[in-house]
Amino acid sequence: MTYDYLKIIDRFENGQPMEKDHWDVDQIVLTTRELVRKYHLAWDKQVVIPDDPDLADRVFQAGLELARRVGVYSMSTRRVLKFEPNELVDGLKRMPIQLEMGEGADARTLFPRQMMDPRPPLVWAGNPGAPTPEEWFLPNVMSWMQEPIADLVTCGTLTRVYGRDVGTREPTEILATRLELKLLREGLRRVGRPGMGMLAAQSSVSELGNLSVAHPDYLRPCDAHLVPMLNELIMDNRNIARAVNSLDYGMRNASLACVMVGGLGGDAPGSAVIQVASIIASNLVCLADYHLLHPIHIRHVATSTRSVMWVQSVVEQAFARNAPCIIVSDVYPKSGALTHELLYEVAANAIAITVCGGHLEGVGAADGAAPNGTGLDARWMGEVGHAVARQGLDLHQANYLVLKLLEKYEHVFDRPGGNPGVSFDQAYDLERLQPRPEWLKMYDEVKADVNRMGLPIP
Repeated sequence: MTYDYLKIIDRFENGQPMEKDHWDVDQIVLTTRELVRKYHLAWDKQVVIPDDPDLADRVFQAGLELARRVGVYSMSTRRVLKFEPNELVDGLKRMPIQLEMGEGADARTLFPRQMMDPRPPLVWAGNPGAPTPEEWFLPNVMSWMQEPIADLVTCGTLTRVYGRDVGTREPTEILATRLELKLLREGLRRVGRPGMGMLAAQSSVSELGNLSVAHPDYLRPCDAHLVPMLNELIMDNRNIARAVNSLDYGMRNASLACVMVGGLGGDAPGSAVIQVASIIASNLVCLADYHLLHPIHIRHVATSTRSVMWVQSVVEQAFARNAPCIIVSDVYPKSGALTHELLYEVAANAIAITVCGGHLEGVGAADGAAPNGTGLDARWMGEVGHAVARQGLDLHQANYLVLKLLEKYEHVFDRPGGNPGVSFDQAYDLERLQPRPEWLKMYDEVKADVNRMGLPIP
């Protein structure tokens, strides 16, 4: 594996020279437009969850062709890595179809889900990437670690430690990432789930923090870290270092490609093509063990918009039909804690992801830009996902429910400043580590409403 990856690095060093603007316009924009036309890709805003197997197959073939034709661009060397014939297909064949995370009684086995899969999705609980004050960090992560429905955990980032701002590629980044892991491990111990698998080192913006926690006292080999691919189809030496860091140590690599819906790929169909290409390429350049599916809207950011949910849905279907692999889809609502809209957004996103073949990660409340996520959000996300699988919803039924839910929250996307709600400490009693009564009341109201819509949730 080390030798194979060194060949990838060599190609980033010796590939075709190219300026970033040329990559963006000639390679991404023009090629994607051509492929959207060639494969006759389009979407209907009233069909957030498509039920069209041929469409999913065409999106997959377009994404595979994009990866073959353009490759991946290095921001560090300003060169293009091109793939060898059949290399991408070989990478697809090597994708894990079973992956154990965590250890002991708390271990979970990740697996590829199918469309309308009766098996419930795994629930990866947390507010990934959200800036979180040091004094709230431990109770914040414990609020979702303690939820029985949570299978694995993740967390926000520490932006200040020991009274100091955390700087990228500065010594404080090491301190922040190590403190994050110490607090995560302490939280798991306190809730009685010490072996629970984690996606962590979120406080590591560069490779520096990531390198500093590859140790069994911090990030264990049974845990995961991020190996991001930058948008669109771009890598750099920072993220290559993250992949290299995993080679001998063995922690799980979560590829992360945040395709910008409405960006270089255009509307949803072009963005889906780039998302497929990014996942396929990540098998090789990110050494991916599983994939985080995280398209975001270029203006609204949230994953709960119509176009982003369409991208998530069709990409999950494309892989479920053509190259089954472990896909964990992020839930990043526009709204934050103590708002009804947050719960409606989470429900819509969880329905779309679950019925199309994804596992669930979240909740990155308030666009993941504020510490406004809680354990109750993760509980609700899991309950909705489990209900979808248990009820055996088909794609048409799921689409009907998502359209009904959009009526409840779509207005927040045009609201100046979004709908951030309140911070964790205002939504939870920090001593009892339970939702405040007004937050629990909203949860009960939304659950009753979703039951009336036709999705019974105990």
